[in-house]
Amino acid sequence: MSATTRNAGLLIACAVAAAALAMGLRQSFGLFLAPMTAERGWSTSGFALAIAFQVLLNGFAQPLAGQVADRIGARPVVLGGAILYAAGILGMALSEGLPLFTFFAGVVMGVAVAAAGMPVISAALTRGLPEHMRGRAVGLGTAGSSFGQFLVVPLSQLGINLAGWQGALFLMAGMALLMVPLSLPLGAAPAPPKPGTTEQTAGEALRAATSSPSFWCLFAGFFVCGVHVSFLAVHLPGFVATCHLPASVGAASIALIGLFNVVGSLGSGELSQRWKRRELLVAIYALRGVLMAVFLYAEKTTTNVLIFSAFMGILWLSTVPPTVALCARNWGTRWLATIFGIVFLGHQLGGFTGAFLGGYIFDLTGSYDLMWSVSIAFAAFAAFIHLPIKDGPIKDGPTKAGPPSPVPGLTPPAGRAT
Repeated sequence: MSATTRNAGLLIACAVAAAALAMGLRQSFGLFLAPMTAERGWSTSGFALAIAFQVLLNGFAQPLAGQVADRIGARPVVLGGAILYAAGILGMALSEGLPLFTFFAGVVMGVAVAAAGMPVISAALTRGLPEHMRGRAVGLGTAGSSFGQFLVVPLSQLGINLAGWQGALFLMAGMALLMVPLSLPLGAAPAPPKPGTTEQTAGEALRAATSSPSFWCLFAGFFVCGVHVSFLAVHLPGFVATCHLPASVGAASIALIGLFNVVGSLGSGELSQRWKRRELLVAIYALRGVLMAVFLYAEKTTTNVLIFSAFMGILWLSTVPPTVALCARNWGTRWLATIFGIVFLGHQLGGFTGAFLGGYIFDLTGSYDLMWSVSIAFAAFAAFIHLPIKDGPIKDGPTKAGPPSPVPGLTPPAGRAT
């Protein structure tokens, strides 16, 4: 095995592990809704609003984190995010009132998730590898984040059972620091342009992207993805409780979503290298709508909840590889973290909507049924909005003149189909 191949393997392995920790810790917060609101006397919507602020601020901070990563590299950005992760979770554990909890869970964690999240990690993988490896690598990173959800969420529930919700948060803060060493292989600043070439500026790249209707279709579709992901991550355990099922079923449902999204993400990564990414996204969102409609009218038994979670897991973050691939193919990789960061802002605006609207509708009606119907309607909208997206030729160069230099030892095979 060559040194370059080993370096590529180390990059992918550390990116997958960092994504797993970041996603697993973040998706565990829904488990704390019931015990914290009961002990602190907070409302469901108050807790949900704090998490919704996290999702929203994450979205607005993501393009800034991407811009920094595009300029100085992903390594220092993810490292700083890991430290903020630990500080935010520790602050959540020590907060006695909703305002302070909202600051740590919403503001501090919002910035932390932006810095150590999948957009920065996906961009590091996409930039650090040749085009023929990117879909598979981003699929692996997304699958790793889902495996982290499968692994960390049950551990968090076990921590709550054994040490209480506060003790569990202390343990999670310590786990967040494991992302510090994992950030080291993720890459420093991008290489300067070759002599005689003019590098595209961030402003030029953003103007090129945001002037395209395809960009805004991706933005709108990722908004819907955020609605679905945050609604289920924050409220599925609570929904399970309203069905008079054990709390362990709620934790198992989130864990199963993570486990089966390993399959979904890997499959999506492979398919994004073989199919049109546009059609793949249309199919994913349409299937989500059908699945939620069937579940809404099905009997709410433990078996049906777990079956729903498994199928939803296949569709959970399978949107990420084709969305990243479309950004890279249409607008290049030099400013990919910045451009995808803005698309991801749409996801987080949807995440804010899903997290808060789920709590608001429940407080208003005493049921989640209306929110399920809203989610189904959003799925139909997302399936249609992806149809006009341009799935055009690869624009992979970091400069305005000349093709990009291949990564030494990782040159794509001749005659590769695009």
